[in-house]
Amino acid sequence: MRVCEQLKPKNVFKYFEDLCQIPHGSGNTREISNYCADFAKSHGLKYIQDENNNVIIFKDGSEGYENAEPVIIQGHLDMVCEKESGVEIDFEKDGLQLYVDGDFLKAKGTTLGGDDGIAIAYALAILEDDSLLHPPLEVIFTVDEEIGLLGAESVDLSMLKGKKLLNIDSEEEGIFLTSCAGGLGAVCELPITRVEQEGTAYEIKVTGLQGGHSGAEIHKERGNAIALMGRILHTLYHEIPFTIEKLEGGLKDNAIPRETVSVIVLDTKKEEDLLSMTASLEQEWKKEYHTSDPDISIQCRKLGEGKRSVLHNSSAVKVLFFLRNMPNGIQNMSMDIVGLVETSLNAGIMKLSDQVFSVNFSVRSSVTSRKYELADRLAFLTEFLGGEISVNGDYPAWEYKPESKIRGLMAEVYWDLFQKEPRFEAIHAGLECGILSGKIEDLDCISFGPDLIDIHTPKERMNISSAERVWNLIIEFLKRSK
Repeated sequence: MRVCEQLKPKNVFKYFEDLCQIPHGSGNTREISNYCADFAKSHGLKYIQDENNNVIIFKDGSEGYENAEPVIIQGHLDMVCEKESGVEIDFEKDGLQLYVDGDFLKAKGTTLGGDDGIAIAYALAILEDDSLLHPPLEVIFTVDEEIGLLGAESVDLSMLKGKKLLNIDSEEEGIFLTSCAGGLGAVCELPITRVEQEGTAYEIKVTGLQGGHSGAEIHKERGNAIALMGRILHTLYHEIPFTIEKLEGGLKDNAIPRETVSVIVLDTKKEEDLLSMTASLEQEWKKEYHTSDPDISIQCRKLGEGKRSVLHNSSAVKVLFFLRNMPNGIQNMSMDIVGLVETSLNAGIMKLSDQVFSVNFSVRSSVTSRKYELADRLAFLTEFLGGEISVNGDYPAWEYKPESKIRGLMAEVYWDLFQKEPRFEAIHAGLECGILSGKIEDLDCISFGPDLIDIHTPKERMNISSAERVWNLIIEFLKRSK
């Protein structure tokens, strides 16, 4: 039996479960794009599928709505693929293992992909149901949102007629987003050299961190495993002679890294000092992060003796200097909106190869000049150490519009359905509305969605009741959009 068969709204969860069986991490969207194109074909709907895997599906207005202004529904096809340690899954080939836990839908040991699979499921269920009342629909499914909003940047929207856009890519029911930060990706690379050295290798792991979305949850001050590994190594550097063989951690630049691992080589006589210092640091961190990351842990184990390929001392010093001086986390808070992060960055991926040490960052700001100023700081640090920086996925902020018809109608519908006042807010995370607004003149946007908790982590879960309420909200909004 299908896991979601008994969940309501039935068609929404039917499509969501279908989508979860298709691998669709960022950069691996051809199959899910084909699924959406095949859906349009089988339902006799006009569609466009471009070379980048973006899909646009059109549906005429229902009876009496034929001449109404079209409404655009939009979401993205890709998901962030994160998993717990020890979970066996090939995100390039395997589907997710869904299960229901009370009022929550989860995936076993991995991210759920509710961000943004629920938007696709909502849209397909609407397109399928000829009994619903709605204006002409223009449904946009973009790709690679999670790695720089690349699909929104590449998609051609010149054929669209709608000026009202529902972006279903937010994670708190009842909170409607009206603006967001812009951002970019930065990859900092330092050339390194290695030498052969005899010694005893020890593996050090930072684990037990919460992680999370580097935009939506950066204000929660959760520990960044990459920065913390830098802190460990720098602390040891002052007391114990060692060299570095391995450094790696993090999976996505827009996910706060939960784990990192290093392998260092030292004299066996210093083992007791190593274990004592890492244990002392762990106790310090348990106090520092008792609220945000109560399960934080430093694990240290002996790997064995022998000859190892390790960093030359000059390279090791540069790597440690970078890790201890790189900016990370919140840089500026908004002076206009209380409690809103204005500018931040996240060190999301760290790698050490035979010749290069690299760290990937996600940079965000609602102030364009500060976004570029932060990228410039990274460039100066990297180039000072003899390295190079490359910038990718640069996208604009979505600016707030004082006048919005879509906002007024959504507030009216929300109150009538739930007898609650909706909240209209800005968010620090990046949304595609900024890019899409630059492609469609006078576009009126709003972003919303059901309750999704701990997105971009293996603890991600979707509230089932919330998903049903948001479905009813969308259907009623379309009904009143005549």
